[in-house]
Amino acid sequence: MQLSKSEEELMNILWKQQKAFMKDLLEAYPEPKPATTTIATLLKRMTDKGFVAYISFGRSREYYPLVKKKDYFSRHVNSLIKNFFNDSASQFASFFTQETNLSKEELQELKKLIDNEIKRK
Repeated sequence: MQLSKSEEELMNILWKQQKAFMKDLLEAYPEPKPATTTIATLLKRMTDKGFVAYISFGRSREYYPLVKKKDYFSRHVNSLIKNFFNDSASQFASFFTQETNLSKEELQELKKLIDNEIKRK
């Protein structure tokens, strides 16, 4: 399951804060801040999808992520590779290196990362 753009924005705030009450989440938004009801709706959806849970403290709820950012991003990238690059990581890498205007230094750093990964396997 995937998050909408607005859910991802809220999830990024929650990943940074690790645990947060509604007021903390609202404070973390830049101006213009969304309505409290908007955040409540997003949190409800994200809870229903299994991305967020909460602990009740009286009438307040402390929210926390159930999914790690790295795991979400990994699934997202793998889905992108499967759906847009014929399930080919090399097609994705080719597109990424050609279309993102990476500097020579950034490309060399990527090469080092790939070389190190090859050595590990």
